[in-house]
Amino acid sequence: VQLQASGGGLVQPGGSLRLSCTLSGSNLEYYAIGWFRQAPGKEREGVATISSRDGSKLNYADDVKGRFTISRDNSENTVYLQMNNLKPEDTAVYYCAAVWGIATMKKSFYDYWGQGTLVTVSS
Repeated sequence: VQLQASGGGLVQPGGSLRLSCTLSGSNLEYYAIGWFRQAPGKEREGVATISSRDGSKLNYADDVKGRFTISRDNSENTVYLQMNNLKPEDTAVYYCAAVWGIATMKKSFYDYWGQGTLVTVSS
């Protein structure tokens, strides 16, 4: 199983980006997916998670609620993270991760990780 994260870039405060995470080597529908981020000098933290199969269970970190939306398209083997009203403190490398099981914000539970995509929010 491999994960490919993409969609990062430079955006002004208040702007939007959509990150994509594409899984290869297996069928996405069996995996719960989490988005994590790591800012310079900080630990990697959970941002959003989505349950496997129909993605009916969503979970967000408090500081992104109402601004970020996680979704999945199993037919495309891809999970998305729509990020709106971005703030400078959202600047980080964003990683997606997959687990055969229940979605969780605990990074140690995840089996597979993508390579990360850099999001920079700056004027």
